[in-house]
Amino acid sequence: MSTATTSVLATIVANRGNPRKIRDELERASSRADDVDKWLRAFTFRPADYDVEGKISLALAGLPIGVKDLFDTADMPTTYGSRVYTDHRPAEDATIVSLIKDFGGVVFGKTATTEFAWKDPAPTVNPVNRLHTPGGSSSGSAAAVGAGIVPLAVGTQTVGSIIRPAAFCGVVGYKPTFGQVSTKGIHPLSPSLDHVGFFARTIEDVAVANALFVSRNDGALSSEGAWKRWFSDKSLRTFRLGALKTPFWNMAAAPQQANFLVVIGLLRAAGVEVVFLDIEADLRVMTDAVRTILAREAYTTLDAFVRDYTPLVSRHIRELVEEGAKIPDSQYRDALDLQTDLRLRSRYVMQDCDALLTLPTLGQAPYGHLDTGDPRCCAPWSLVGMPAVSIPSGWSADGLPLGLQLVGQFGCDLELLRVAEFVEQVIGVVCLGQQECL
Repeated sequence: MSTATTSVLATIVANRGNPRKIRDELERASSRADDVDKWLRAFTFRPADYDVEGKISLALAGLPIGVKDLFDTADMPTTYGSRVYTDHRPAEDATIVSLIKDFGGVVFGKTATTEFAWKDPAPTVNPVNRLHTPGGSSSGSAAAVGAGIVPLAVGTQTVGSIIRPAAFCGVVGYKPTFGQVSTKGIHPLSPSLDHVGFFARTIEDVAVANALFVSRNDGALSSEGAWKRWFSDKSLRTFRLGALKTPFWNMAAAPQQANFLVVIGLLRAAGVEVVFLDIEADLRVMTDAVRTILAREAYTTLDAFVRDYTPLVSRHIRELVEEGAKIPDSQYRDALDLQTDLRLRSRYVMQDCDALLTLPTLGQAPYGHLDTGDPRCCAPWSLVGMPAVSIPSGWSADGLPLGLQLVGQFGCDLELLRVAEFVEQVIGVVCLGQQECL
C-alpha cells in the first residue's frame, strides 16, 4: 500500500459536499494507521468511529487531523505524555481543537509527545527508518504525516519541537509567529516560548492551516481561485535570502553542511539573491536566553507537580525544574528583556532579507530512541517568536531525510510561506510519500 496522501487542499475540495468521499478518506487513514502504527506508535489514542455529521460544507470538510497529546480534548484522553495523567479526560477542548471541529475537520487521534513536551522520548519511531528517532517533542504528529496516515497534524514548539521532527521525518513543519495561535487548553512548559504549529507534506498544505488558524481574517478557502493567487504572483519570485551558518555550523554533520550549500547553489541558479550573514555572537546569546527562560518557567509551571508525583516523573523534567529553581530573578528578567527587544527589532535581525536560510538540525535523525536530537538550530527563532518553516531538502547517505529551515520576520507568516513555496519548488525533492517505510 502506498504511503502517499492527497494534498490537503485537494482532499478538502474533493470532500466538500460529498459525505461518501469524507468517509473514504477517513477509512483510508484508518487503514493506513492499522497497517503501520503497531510499529510506528505515532498515536496514543484513536476513536473507534468518527462523527462527520454537518461537516461536508465546512472549510476542512472532514479532513483527518492528528492532534498532539498536549492539547486538551474533551472526547478523548489527554495525558500530556505523563504517567500521572493516564486516565485524564479534560472538561473542554483546547482552542485549536475547537477550531478544527468548527471548520469541519476531524480529530483523527491523539499523537504521542514527550513528557510535558520535554526530552523524555515518546515510543514513536522514525517513519523512514524505525531504528532512528522521529525527533521530539511533537514526535507522533511528525511521524503520522511522514508515514502517510494523515495529511495534516498539529504540534507545539518551545525550542525546536516542530522544525526538528519535521526535518527528521521528511515533512514540512511550520511554526507560526509566537502568539498567532492560542495556547489555551495546552499544557504549558514555558509560556513565553510555547508555540502551536503544523505538519504536512508541502508548503501549500501548511498554508491551508495558516489561512484557517493563523490568518483567519483573510476569508480563507472561500475561493480556490483566490487561494491559488497567493502563490502565483510573479513579483514574489524576486527576493533576497540571508544564509546563516550560525555558531553551530562546525557541529553539523558533513552531509547536512553539503546539502545546505547545494541548496544555496540551486537557489542562486534560479535567480534568488542569497547572501551570507554573520550574527553569530547574537545567536549564542539568544540560545542561552532560551535556556534561561525555559528552565525558569518550567520550574514555575511544574515544580509543585514534580514534588507531588516525584516517582512518576522522568529525570529530564526533574532536572529541568531543579535547574530553573537556581536561576536568579535578574538573569530571567534580562533574558525576557532581550526577547522583547529582539521581537521589536526582528526587521533588523533579518538584515533587509525576505527570509533567513539556515539549518533546522545538525544532521539526520540520530540512531536509537534514547534521545530526540539537538534543538539548538531552532532556539534563536523560538526566542524571538519569528515564524519558521522546515522543508525537506535531500537525503543522507543512510537514506534519511535532511531539511532546510527558513525564518521570517515577526508577524509576517504569509510572506514567509510564499518565499518557502518557491524554495520548495526550486529544491524539487521527491516527497517522502513516494518511498515505502522501512
